[in-house]
Amino acid sequence: MRRILLLMVAVLCITVASAQEKGETAVGAQVVYGSGDGLSNIGIGAKFQWNVINRLRLEPSFTYFLKKDNINMWNAGVNVHYLFPVADAITLYPVAGAGIWGIKVSVPEMDLGEYGNYGGGSASNSEFGFNIGAGADFNLSEKFVINAELKYKVGGDWSRLLISAGVAYKF
Repeated sequence: MRRILLLMVAVLCITVASAQEKGETAVGAQVVYGSGDGLSNIGIGAKFQWNVINRLRLEPSFTYFLKKDNINMWNAGVNVHYLFPVADAITLYPVAGAGIWGIKVSVPEMDLGEYGNYGGGSASNSEFGFNIGAGADFNLSEKFVINAELKYKVGGDWSRLLISAGVAYKF
């Protein structure tokens, strides 16, 4: 029994060690749903993934959130993933990272008829924040991967919950 258990542990270690190769890269796109501080909106983004070592991956990304209620938002950041292959085609990972968030609020000008125009203008702000969360990769083939992530952004004056789904091409 002890030998079988040791053999199973050895096979698992070999499988985990060879699942993600150092230097592997991928590019991808994602759809993101963001919610927090009274605003929920959809974003579209691009990402680049680079395996620094076998199980450690860096992921710089940029997401633009579609305008809603006269508010535009964007995020540029870098996340770190520590990869845990759990099956042939499934990898789980914690997410930790940092980034810059930008927001712009525009107030449209209103025509008040004989009283003239009122309003019109905009204000913008950016702030630094941290991400923490978890994700999963599902290998469709040797080159294509779909993924899902749940992250929470904290820092500055506001916070957001981010749920994303994406696709990546490995090269």
